[in-house]
Amino acid sequence: MGVEGTLEYISDLLSSVKKKKKKKKQIQTVALKIRMDCEGCARKVKKVLSGVKGAKSVDVDLKQQKATVTGYVEAKKVLAAAQSTKKKVELWPYVPYTLVANPYVAQAYDKKAPPNHVRKVPASATVSETTIDNRYTNLFSDDNPNACSIM
Repeated sequence: MGVEGTLEYISDLLSSVKKKKKKKKQIQTVALKIRMDCEGCARKVKKVLSGVKGAKSVDVDLKQQKATVTGYVEAKKVLAAAQSTKKKVELWPYVPYTLVANPYVAQAYDKKAPPNHVRKVPASATVSETTIDNRYTNLFSDDNPNACSIM
């Protein structure tokens, strides 16, 4: 490596120090559950969410009470904008029941959930057995000598 190669190497180092690399924001999809009663509410929510910086598209589903914002947005900013409409707002709490380890635990079941969806619960949530459940389980157990003979 000669003098020319060394100078080139040093100039590359200096030019890389001067340029700050900005992270490119990735396109995100933020889903919100918003209480909407009529088409006017849906239009108001869509107008407010369209005004969020970086929002590319906004879809509002009145039947499911759901608003979906896609673009270079942050969930906190979208949530804050939606709350400015004075409506009850939360991040979309539902996931397909096939993605949940225990979809039938008490925290996951919700009557208002869309078909084939349950509330998102932490993986640590398990089905807790009560003493009554244990009594019925032991009543028909093969290990219990006094178990029901019908089995």
